[in-house]
Amino acid sequence: MPNAKLIGLSSAQHFLVDGLCICCMFLLVGVYSEHFRANGDRVGMGAVLIYNVLAFMSQPLTGLMADRMKARHWLLIASSLLLTLAVATASLIPMLMASALRMMENGLGEWLLIVVAVLLGAGNSLFHVWGGKQTVVKAGNDIRALGVFVSTGALGLAVGFVCRSWGLLYGLLLAIVVLSITYVRSDDGNHGPESVTPFISRSWLTSERVWLIVVLMMLFVCYRSFAGEFFSKGITKGQTLILVIGFVSMLGKMAGGWIAHGIGVFKSLTMVLAGVALCLFFRGNSVMVLLAGIFLMNCTMPVTLFLANDVLPGREGLAFGLLAAALIPGYLMAVYL
Repeated sequence: MPNAKLIGLSSAQHFLVDGLCICCMFLLVGVYSEHFRANGDRVGMGAVLIYNVLAFMSQPLTGLMADRMKARHWLLIASSLLLTLAVATASLIPMLMASALRMMENGLGEWLLIVVAVLLGAGNSLFHVWGGKQTVVKAGNDIRALGVFVSTGALGLAVGFVCRSWGLLYGLLLAIVVLSITYVRSDDGNHGPESVTPFISRSWLTSERVWLIVVLMMLFVCYRSFAGEFFSKGITKGQTLILVIGFVSMLGKMAGGWIAHGIGVFKSLTMVLAGVALCLFFRGNSVMVLLAGIFLMNCTMPVTLFLANDVLPGREGLAFGLLAAALIPGYLMAVYL
């Protein structure tokens, strides 16, 4: 795998960034639930929704920015600065709760919470399109590298949620800053393979076919997001199971890239989807079927990203952003329908 060191660094950062964001948001949900028992959960979960929508739905725009920039390390630096500001603002909220509760009850607390959600969402969005673009540039759209990069965020979300604490939050932020500096210093500016053979023939592709493929990939991502949430409905998820699901999701995304590289993109996709159909058919209260379905569904993630990148050469940031944005409708349908 070309530029394995840089891919490893960005993948580790993916774990840290997603872990930090979810850790920070749910720490504040706890603070608000403790002080405002009547509507604290509503306020806190509303801010989490704002964070999720901004973090994912803004990625097509930040992806376009990543495609236009030559010095993309500024996206990573900006992301780190925004996350630092978010953590600093979040740290003020418990102190204000204790010393100025009346001001917080009059709406200041909700505004501060929204500020944190916006800062985290913007920082998260910039990081993801930076990492997605860099992975393609450094590894030449190697599907194995795509799987490795996208995989670690799932485990970061699980760890950040289950193990959330102020100490963990500050530790994650410190690690993000250190790894960001390390990445920038390690990046010599060279690309990966000079020439990458297109997977889909350029002579067959027209503008209409390109966007048809992209839209199909987005629809599939939306379905994957819906199915991932649907699998776990009816099953009580304790802390251990949440961590196991995060780990299995990570393994699925990582394995999907290696499987597709080994046996072929369409063959692997056919096999995986057949397995997902079986898991949906036998879905019930079985944790093993839940885990098998989540593993197989996540195996498709590097495939959809690989195909979107392939038909949008030079616009990989946009490709990553469009697929990321497609996660939100599926998630919202699964949660609220």
